[in-house]
Amino acid sequence: MVHDALAVGSGTLVGFVLGLIGGGGSILAVPLLVYVVGVQSTHVAIGTSAVAVALSALSSLVAHARAGNVRWPCALVFAACGIVGAGLGSTIGKSFDGQQLLFLFGLLMIVIALSMLRGPRGEIKGFVPLTRENAAAVAPRLAVFGGGAGLLAGFFGIGGGFLVVPGLVAGARMPLLGAIGSSLVSVFAFGLTTAANYALSGLIDWQLVVLFVLGGIAGSLFGGRIAARLASQKRTLSIVFAVIVASVGVYVVVRGLVG
Repeated sequence: MVHDALAVGSGTLVGFVLGLIGGGGSILAVPLLVYVVGVQSTHVAIGTSAVAVALSALSSLVAHARAGNVRWPCALVFAACGIVGAGLGSTIGKSFDGQQLLFLFGLLMIVIALSMLRGPRGEIKGFVPLTRENAAAVAPRLAVFGGGAGLLAGFFGIGGGFLVVPGLVAGARMPLLGAIGSSLVSVFAFGLTTAANYALSGLIDWQLVVLFVLGGIAGSLFGGRIAARLASQKRTLSIVFAVIVASVGVYVVVRGLVG
């Protein structure tokens, strides 16, 4: 009973953060599953988290698609190449020692926190939509960035939005809002690929997935309502969250060193 309550509570926290500030909240899923819920295997925590990431991204993708924020040709090429990378990355991740993987995950959290503190860059002008005429020039850039983002996302079992958005901006000079909406195609695809790979090895706790996702749905709805009231303070909230992510990352790294 306590275990189930902790799972729902952890999912609620992740969902709340996602609803409050947008991306980034899912990076807390693995540490919460390991240190709060008490999942013994790092690999099971990553596999379980990947399912939750995929479902969360899908719900957000539907909203962005309806708003017209998804540039489908670029998004699909990026995601398709990233799926190959995610499959390879998740296979490599499964072969790593759990403690080593958790240590590297802590370092990743610190890097993500630093990127969040830096904040988003200004709008990019000169978006290059993917067409038959320019496919030879644009598609290879999207393929390289997509493959690299997918590799890291699969290895760590994360959505990788913090990698996908800059990749789309660099690969197709995509405006920030379009890159955010389009990135969700890849985040969903990477999460699904990683989850499927871990599921084949029996490294997903499906009961925990249900509890975590239910908590996440409730948390995201509540976070979304709060976000509407605190819209003018979103940057401040992002900075506070980045500090929290960095602190948790340092804790994970220290635990990995002394453990």
